[in-house]
Amino acid sequence: MSALGFAIPSKGRLKEQTEAFLVDCGFGVRQIGGERAYQAELSGAGQVQLQLLSAREIAERLIDGSLQVGVTGQDLLEEISPNLGNDAAILDGLGFGGARVVVAVPTSWIDVDTMADLDRAAESFRARHGRRLVVATKFQNLSRRFFARHGFSAYRLVDSAGATEAAPATGAADLIVDITTTGATLKANHLKILDDGEMLASEASLVVSLRADWTGEQKAVLEGLLRRIDARRNARATARIETGRVPDAATRESAASSCGLRPASAEPGRSFLCPQAQVHAAAALLEAAGCGPVAVSASDFLYEGDGLLVERAKSALGQ
Repeated sequence: MSALGFAIPSKGRLKEQTEAFLVDCGFGVRQIGGERAYQAELSGAGQVQLQLLSAREIAERLIDGSLQVGVTGQDLLEEISPNLGNDAAILDGLGFGGARVVVAVPTSWIDVDTMADLDRAAESFRARHGRRLVVATKFQNLSRRFFARHGFSAYRLVDSAGATEAAPATGAADLIVDITTTGATLKANHLKILDDGEMLASEASLVVSLRADWTGEQKAVLEGLLRRIDARRNARATARIETGRVPDAATRESAASSCGLRPASAEPGRSFLCPQAQVHAAAALLEAAGCGPVAVSASDFLYEGDGLLVERAKSALGQ
């Protein structure tokens, strides 16, 4: 049986956060061959070949089909693939590694706050200086598509080899397209984000390749991995409620409609599941109905059929 090819970021904060996420879901992650090696073991997931690669290489290999599953940013996927829906499927964001791809101009451009303003300024600049505005970026494909949607054409893209935010100050470019988390670095370099200049909001995402060759065994391993992740998410979002007395039908109906309470088994009894956000309201309702004592607890994993990730993977891979 061939193993499922799975890659996670190889360094930095993104590597740490991805490993922490997998460990929280009950998997073991161990790097093989020391800190500079690019192979690892993922225990508890079946036949998985875990690789440590740069986030960009993960995106490239998911798109060309040489990798089946990976954790990378949507910004990189969208930059590399002009038709992402044909190449890869983003199953879901993982809640970390968030950033935005934005258009930023010098703060001294006091009359330029929108893409329309930028377009007018570019035409005026071209008339005065005989050249187009120079835009420094590592996201050339995203930039072209975004600028085309806004009808902005009086520009020239240059690849940013170093710190993109420094390009206007050094004279290498007039404005930039860059990735930012808080905007603090842009402000420190006297740059401002255009009001409508956000190209993409991105985060670390779990992605499957639509170009890769998939065997039935590999799909089964993927489903098992995703079921574990779904079960962990379900558990974090759900509390278990135990009552001292079985609630009558009217109480169960009231708690279900107002608090999302549902039986933990097929037979009505004293054990229920409830969304975390409604758990205290549900407990108060049950106690007031004379069903106490009411105990609330948490589970590590909650398996309830096909979860969100499993359903999305099956749909994407045609199962």
